Amino acid sequence: MKVVNSLKTLKTRDRNCRVIRRRGRVYVINKINKRFKARQG
Repeated sequence: MKVVNSLKTLKTRDRNCRVIRRRGRVYVINKINKRFKARQG
């Protein structure tokens, strides 16, 4: 999982990426392609 400053660029990498907030942190997850994972905060 990458920790990045900007999640907007990672969201556009794949069509199935979703931005989700959990416990004050923002995540990009992808159910279909598991390698597109990122965290912010």
